[in-house]
Amino acid sequence: MTPLAEFITALHGVASGEGEVITDPVRLRTYECDGLTYHRATPGVVVLAESATQIAAIVKLCNRYGVPFVARGSGTGLSGGALPRTDGVLIVTSKMRRVLEIDLPNRRAVVEPGVTNLAITEAVREQGYYYAPDPSSQQICSIGGNVAENSGGAHCLKYGFTVNHVEACEIVTPDGDIVVLDRMDPGYDLLGAFVGSEGTLGVATKVTVRLSRTPEAVTTVLAAFASIEQGGQAVSAIIGAGIVPAAIEMMDALSIEAAEAAVACAYPEGAGAVLIVELDGPAEAVERQFAQLTEICAQAFELRVAADPAERAAIWKGRKSAFAAVGRISPAYIVQDGVVPRTSLPSVLASIDRLSAEYGIKVANVFHAGDGNLHPLVLFDDAEPGAGERAETVSGKILDLCIENGGSITGEHGVGVDKSRYMPRMFSDDDLDTMQLVRCAFDPRNLSNPGKVFPTPRLCGEVPGVRKGVHPLVESGKAEQF
Repeated sequence: MTPLAEFITALHGVASGEGEVITDPVRLRTYECDGLTYHRATPGVVVLAESATQIAAIVKLCNRYGVPFVARGSGTGLSGGALPRTDGVLIVTSKMRRVLEIDLPNRRAVVEPGVTNLAITEAVREQGYYYAPDPSSQQICSIGGNVAENSGGAHCLKYGFTVNHVEACEIVTPDGDIVVLDRMDPGYDLLGAFVGSEGTLGVATKVTVRLSRTPEAVTTVLAAFASIEQGGQAVSAIIGAGIVPAAIEMMDALSIEAAEAAVACAYPEGAGAVLIVELDGPAEAVERQFAQLTEICAQAFELRVAADPAERAAIWKGRKSAFAAVGRISPAYIVQDGVVPRTSLPSVLASIDRLSAEYGIKVANVFHAGDGNLHPLVLFDDAEPGAGERAETVSGKILDLCIENGGSITGEHGVGVDKSRYMPRMFSDDDLDTMQLVRCAFDPRNLSNPGKVFPTPRLCGEVPGVRKGVHPLVESGKAEQF
């Protein structure tokens, strides 16, 4: 009997009466990838978990048998972060979707990890509150995955990323202990380390998020430009004028074409680029900023202003559906997630055009223009010999462009398995070793989502000061009830 087979036999005992253990080969294939379908692996076994205590028991069992585990929420990630292990267990938290507490006086909500991003806002909208981070997949992406990836979204230009809106997390450590990380804890910022750790430091089982007040006024503007260069100049001018919109999003002609085919968003015909700018805050301030914005966007050949929530939703419809919409114009594609300084946008986009022409690979550009977060969609036909390899080459060269221009290989999608090989292009060996000291402190046995983020995982048992099998939070007495 193999170690995995022995583990699965024991797993049925741990999960009996709670959750579900999946071993059927056909059902296992449902979980072989996340939203980045280019990377696939069939998990050894899947558990549909329903509680923190069950997850803790599963992780303790993993430690006993030396079986790796990967946590997965809704599976909407775009970096292969939830790619399963063929020799391990995939712990799915999508059934843990209760909103446990709404505390409006303290502007907090406590939710399980399977609660969708948008569901938090829907739970408090009528009371005049909302949850600010808003990935494009917010209707289906789960808060546990948002925490793992430190997800962003269109409105994070003004309001910050997931880490800025998480007050506390109950987690199952890689040793199987249930502990709480709180923003108010003295000493090291362990909560900050956990958010964005891509599942390598444990599994979130309960999350306390910060709620924001609904702004007094919101104005949404769609500006259509003849070229993407004109749109980029407008972005720089908006920020240069001291305006900090809630969001500044841009789409190029190819991504507009895809959105039109998918959702008939009715963006202006002939646009080389559209800019979506959303202003919010006190009514007087929004009115003043809107006047500035119309002057700045003088080169736009069409300017639309949403008159009501329905028109606002219509403007956002094309942008929010852009990633999925590309499937209408390409059989396969790779989503990238590089970041560049805003001032570098025009030159980087021009270089992407040159790469596209050189390799015969189309690239559709959708991006959070306000903070320079690019989402190039590298299109290819996976039935064409060599097309996938060319697309991978173009994808990597786009990340190189980001680094060369003082940017980063990821802004919000994470490193996962997709971009781990690019980490040495940004960081030295000493940098990477230092980062892995943190991981080894949490996960000395390297069982929690192994093979992600770092291209050459360190042998944690050789790290001075890390005692194998004893979690530092437990040793320091931080294991407590939520």
